[in-house]
Amino acid sequence: MEGFYGEDAVIGGGGPAAKWRDNMSRKFQYYLDKSTPHPVARWIGSLVAAALYCLRVYYVKGFYIVTYGLGIYILNLLIGFLSPQVDPESEGPALPTRGSDEFKPFIRRLPEFKFWYALTKAFVVAFCLTFFSIFDVPVFWPILLLYWIVLFVLTMKRQIKHMIKYKYIPFSLGKTRYSGKKPAPTDKAVVPDSVGEETEALKPPSNSAVVEAESV
Repeated sequence: MEGFYGEDAVIGGGGPAAKWRDNMSRKFQYYLDKSTPHPVARWIGSLVAAALYCLRVYYVKGFYIVTYGLGIYILNLLIGFLSPQVDPESEGPALPTRGSDEFKPFIRRLPEFKFWYALTKAFVVAFCLTFFSIFDVPVFWPILLLYWIVLFVLTMKRQIKHMIKYKYIPFSLGKTRYSGKKPAPTDKAVVPDSVGEETEALKPPSNSAVVEAESV
C-alpha cells in the first residue's frame, strides 16, 4: 500500500515520455535564463523569426487571417509594454507629476523579457500555422491591413495622450543619467618663485662654501 500511495507511485507513474518532457523543459528554461542578460542577441533572433514568417507568407501568398491575428496580438503586447504597472486612473497617482514629488521609477506592466518572449513565441506559432491549410481562410487582405492600421493609430493616440496626461516616458532615451560622485582632484602645493628664492636664501651653506671661508 505504501508503494501505491507513496513516493514509488509518483516516480513509477511518470514514464519515459514524461521524463523526457521534464528534461527538455529544464533545458529550455536553462537556456532561456542564460539569454536574459543578452537583449541585443535576443532581439536579433526575434527579427530573424519575423523575417522568416514574412518570407513564408509572401511565398505561399496566403494565411492573411493568421497575419491579422498576429498583428492584433503584437499590438496588445506593445500596449502592455508601454503602460505602467500601476494605472494612475484606476489605482491612484503612482507616478510623480511635480518636481517636488518623490521619485518613482517607471515599471512596465509587461517587462521587456516577457514582451520579447511572447513576441518571439507568437511568430514561431504563426509560422507553424502556415503549414496547415485549414488556417488559410480566403480574405481580401487590403481591408484587413487598412483596419489594422486604423486600429494601431487610434490605440497609439490614446496611449500617447495617457503619457502626456500623467507625464511619464516608457523609454530611457534622453533621460538624465546620474553618475557616481567624482573623486576630488588632489591639491598640489604650488610654491611661488619668490618663496622659492627666499627658501634658497635660507638654506645652510654647502661644505665647499665653508672650506673657502676658512681658507680666507
